Amino acid sequence: MTSRGSEAEGSGGPLVTFFLLTYLVTWVSWLAAWAISDGGFARSGLWMVPFYFGVFAPAFVAVGLTYRREGGSGVRALLGRLVQWEVGLRWYVFALTYFAAIKLAAALIHRLATGEWPRFGDEPLYIMLAATIGSTLLFGQLGEEVGWRGYALPRLAARYGLASASIVVGIIWAAWHLPLFFIPGTETTGQSFPIYLLSVTAISVAIAWLYEHTNGSLFLTMLMHSAVNNTKDIVPSAGPKPTSAIAVSASMVGWLTLGLLWVCAAYFLFRMKRKTASA
Repeated sequence: MTSRGSEAEGSGGPLVTFFLLTYLVTWVSWLAAWAISDGGFARSGLWMVPFYFGVFAPAFVAVGLTYRREGGSGVRALLGRLVQWEVGLRWYVFALTYFAAIKLAAALIHRLATGEWPRFGDEPLYIMLAATIGSTLLFGQLGEEVGWRGYALPRLAARYGLASASIVVGIIWAAWHLPLFFIPGTETTGQSFPIYLLSVTAISVAIAWLYEHTNGSLFLTMLMHSAVNNTKDIVPSAGPKPTSAIAVSASMVGWLTLGLLWVCAAYFLFRMKRKTASA
């Protein structure tokens, strides 16, 4: 793990550099992918090369900056947390089931409030579980987690506390996805970015809670990140697409999911007050 001394550097310079470079590399890569794809992301094609380069930009930038300041030992410590899996079983359960539980609770509240169940997704649970585990073992979330939780979170937490850092990282993490709400052909094109921003920030708080209780394990944060991605449609939140990505619009399930996420986030924030991230 990175040393306390390297985290509390006393200057926001390295963090500002990390955020600016990550945004620049990712957004340029995604715009290049869109240009190559002729305005529509098909299932395969040359566009995937710059697109996934952009997806992994947070990790590339984090590793580069770590090497520049701490050398090879710092990089090994950072990447070593990707295989830090010896944590309590309950944290595996938390990582795998947190978002699914939020979704199912939203469905139950919907049923109690309206007398009807919302629409459930068609994908079997075992497929969701297999996709979650497979993506984690193949380091599918490495590109983001090495950057957001491996590099940015502990440095911000050393200066501002873990609770505040989890919110800042969540906002920056969500905003990093912003082009995908305007580029045609993505699954988020035209969806409500403000709702997404609030949801991702609440999820960032929950992941920081997991991070703290697993001694900075990026393997567990990857697992939770993958679980969120693969269980989000267990009870789909998406309703009719808003007229603009900046519109504040959501289905009833979407609003319920957002509310539950922030109820849990409020608890985590209260418990994390004045703590710094372990790493």
